[in-house]
Amino acid sequence: MINLVTTLSKYLMILLIAIYTYYNFRFFAMPDEHSRNRVCRLQNAAMLFIHVLAYAVIYLRTEEEKMLMFFGAQFLFFLLYQVFYRMFYRNLSRLLLNNTCMLLCVSFIMLSRISFDRAVRQFVIAAVAAVVTMLIPFIIDRTWQLAKIPWVYGSIGLFLLLVVCVLGSTSFGAQLSINVGGFSFQPSEFVKISFVFFVATMFYRSIDFRTIVITTVVAAAHVLVLVISKDLGSALIFFVTYLLMLFIATSNWFYLGAGAGCGVMAAAVAYKLFSHVRVRVEAWQNPWNDIAGKGYQVTQALFAIGTGGWFGMGLYQGMPKKIPVVEKDFIFAAISEELGGIFALCIILICLGCFLQFMLIATKMQAVFYKLIAFGLGIVYIVQVFLTIGGVIKFIPSTGVTLPFISYGGSSILSTFILFGVIQGLFILKRNEEEEEDYEA
Repeated sequence: MINLVTTLSKYLMILLIAIYTYYNFRFFAMPDEHSRNRVCRLQNAAMLFIHVLAYAVIYLRTEEEKMLMFFGAQFLFFLLYQVFYRMFYRNLSRLLLNNTCMLLCVSFIMLSRISFDRAVRQFVIAAVAAVVTMLIPFIIDRTWQLAKIPWVYGSIGLFLLLVVCVLGSTSFGAQLSINVGGFSFQPSEFVKISFVFFVATMFYRSIDFRTIVITTVVAAAHVLVLVISKDLGSALIFFVTYLLMLFIATSNWFYLGAGAGCGVMAAAVAYKLFSHVRVRVEAWQNPWNDIAGKGYQVTQALFAIGTGGWFGMGLYQGMPKKIPVVEKDFIFAAISEELGGIFALCIILICLGCFLQFMLIATKMQAVFYKLIAFGLGIVYIVQVFLTIGGVIKFIPSTGVTLPFISYGGSSILSTFILFGVIQGLFILKRNEEEEEDYEA
């Protein structure tokens, strides 16, 4: 009976996530606000049924009442988060709010299946982060002075990265985090946001050659400190983000080409200098050559994806714990194994939908400062998604970065909430301006 319920729920969840994803893109074609709100309500219904089905299977498999209590706490959190956000911000992007909840929902489901203790910890951090970052749109809408303090963003970011470089804890060959009072804190997750604000404020002030040189030097310092810390995944995100922001601000193809060339040379130097980079590249090139050693993580992920196929094994039917660090860098493999390739593809499309909305907001913003912020944060987000999923499916070497909102990690969850909060604030700001213009007209 339990196997039958697991199998049926698997297909129903695939159908529901497909419906949710369809409306994620259908939303953009809706002609009026009423139609868009109806689409968002249908998305909410699909998300609710996915949540209920998943935890019904988890409860049947574990027979632990704490799973039902945890589900109830999540349901209350999602309900209150949606209600209060819409109450405080009338002109918010409901699609972005829905996608935040959907990705968190998938995270809680998979972490409950892998490690209940970590799922609870992730939930607590997410709830606190949701409350704290709910203030961000209010700040964005009322504080134009954010564009006047570029060196605050640049100096704080560099300082935090230097602290990690000197005092940080080493994990998988890289210095990533600082331990404070029993809590692990990964500053690079937050410096990505301050970095975007720094570049945006500098290019908002001027795009003359002198400003570009100064900004490039500071950006290179960020990347260099990350390279010294051996956090090459974050270094790559910073590099790509700066290069594309520079191109958007100047429309100069020479800067783009020269930057790309420097990036290729830097990658070759990193391969020569760092042994853990060579290990990851060798594992990417031929993981089957050393399955028990260098290629173990990659091969286990590929086995999981292949075993899951299009429709997945069903919750508790796979072996995601065989994959090292599955709850962080390789959670996409666990999703593919138990929920299926179609479900995993829908997750990719939802992330792509978030990115498209970031870009649409960037194109609509009239102020260059806000335009560059929306664009830069969008690039940070989509590059991180690409690096995580690309490493799992062996499209690129593994970089050790997390999948936003889905992977386990407090710093990752909080920084992504901040990122989405800033974008939400820009969307609300633009909608408020449009309302004022219509009123005056």
